[in-house]
Amino acid sequence: MAGDYQHLTVWGGGTTRTLRVHWILHELGITDYDRRLIGSRTGETQTPEYLALNPRGKIPVLCDRDLVLAESAAIITYLADTYGRETDLVPPPRSRQRAVYDQWCFFMMTELDAHTLYVIRRHRDLAALYGEAPNAISAAEEGFARQVAVISQALQSGGPYLLGDTFTCADIILTSCLTWADAYKQPLDTILLDYTARQTARPAYQRAAALNYPPALRGTPLYPSQDA
Repeated sequence: MAGDYQHLTVWGGGTTRTLRVHWILHELGITDYDRRLIGSRTGETQTPEYLALNPRGKIPVLCDRDLVLAESAAIITYLADTYGRETDLVPPPRSRQRAVYDQWCFFMMTELDAHTLYVIRRHRDLAALYGEAPNAISAAEEGFARQVAVISQALQSGGPYLLGDTFTCADIILTSCLTWADAYKQPLDTILLDYTARQTARPAYQRAAALNYPPALRGTPLYPSQDA
């Protein structure tokens, strides 16, 4: 996509959630945006400058001129709506397909991202902060397996993508959750593994991952972990 996109600034790198934002921009062909690859739990999200943008102190954050937007699912949907109108990366607003898209995004952000995978992170990777809770981890692992099986069935019956024949931002969210789960050694069936392999082979994913996970972050608690 030709043009000057220096008015777009993405804050955050080194996490699965920040990857989503860099990935959608590369799918849109937007590569000349301003990148502030600050990490989580490094102190960089607690500076006065950053807290003025996002008082929650989390990454990612998108700045589009005077718009400041947090939450990765909201950011990627906004970017596709605003800069990808000639693409199929999100269904048209107010359409039935958009309602299905929203349903999948909300489902994945709650049941896969926050309610299960992040619970594992809190009480395993971040146990020093949140405490060890083996029962909570076991329940989260069981919950993830149960909920991701629903997605596997949907892909088997209606794939190859979540919305059928079209790659959308919902697939960005799903792929990021599945790579996160794989890094956490959560079992994935053949359908999900094949799906993940196809999506992570996309050139835009490869470029975004190289940007989002720079060598300096690899082998640290930020790679490939989360933002909170």
